[in-house]
Amino acid sequence: MAHEPTPFNWGVIGPGGIANRFAGALAAVPGARLAAVFARDAAKGQAYAAQWQQAGAPARVTTDLAGLLADPSVDAVYIATPHSNHGEYIRAALLAGKPVLCEKPLVTTQAEARELVDLARRQGVFLMEALWTRFLPAYDLAGRWLREGAIGELRAMQSSFCFASVYDPQHRQWNPALAGGALWDIGIYNLAVTRWVLQQMNDGTCPEPVSMDVEAKLAPTGVDAAVNVTLHFPDGVTSQFRCGFDAASINAFEALGSKAGLRFVQDFWQAESVELVTRKSPAQRVDTPFVANGFEGEIAEAQACIRAGLPESPRMPHAETLALLGWMDAIRARFPGGVNKA
Repeated sequence: MAHEPTPFNWGVIGPGGIANRFAGALAAVPGARLAAVFARDAAKGQAYAAQWQQAGAPARVTTDLAGLLADPSVDAVYIATPHSNHGEYIRAALLAGKPVLCEKPLVTTQAEARELVDLARRQGVFLMEALWTRFLPAYDLAGRWLREGAIGELRAMQSSFCFASVYDPQHRQWNPALAGGALWDIGIYNLAVTRWVLQQMNDGTCPEPVSMDVEAKLAPTGVDAAVNVTLHFPDGVTSQFRCGFDAASINAFEALGSKAGLRFVQDFWQAESVELVTRKSPAQRVDTPFVANGFEGEIAEAQACIRAGLPESPRMPHAETLALLGWMDAIRARFPGGVNKA
């Protein structure tokens, strides 16, 4: 007789749009269940809990953050608030001894992230940035191809992540008080996959850019509506990308090699297929569907690490979060006027 998996009880902080995808993936992860929800608006929290009720009673809803963090039945929290609030919730959870999976970006500066990583290590509490792309089946396959030399020597990378968004100064995308801006919201994926490709090609290490070219288009609120970046690495390798709220794009990512190109054809950050492309042969395409909606991989990783007593994920370690934010700090410092506000 098969044994039921040991329950792993999640508390959600911030039952907004992205938290729906998190809740929708829980059923695909053995033992994972939505146990508690913190919401400033109790009615919104109740609606979320009812929508994602699994077997048994719906998740407990509270407007008392301290109470949720003190609840011994909650094994970990997932933070899904606007970027501007991540730091305060991460800090509160770590001080309460509660493991944390937090949406990307973890926070908006490397300096704040370093403070939180140091706190997590002092407290001995797990902390992980929820950069779900790293845990997708497409990236497992693509990583193997890259490590096995399928593209030869890496020459360059090209990508875009753009969508047309109606300008609304109150919306989190455009509002500086909510840490709006394209780079933090979506450009982080172009940077994360750039780093990931370099790591596959360099035995797990990622070289630092030797220089970077940055052009940013700022919205009336002062946040970045669009950003064009070229990162220059040793040996002439480059990564060019555009992220923005002002245009439509197929949103592909391609790694160009001396023998072949590796391509995530559409919406690379949530790819369900990968292609190997050469000049003389048809593209070799392999479909790599999600088990649920793509979030299941990061959830399973966090649960496994927490159960093993690890302070961080070896697949999304603290050093990776810090390095990503370091690159974003450097890019933002090159915005018009040297914009770098959190």
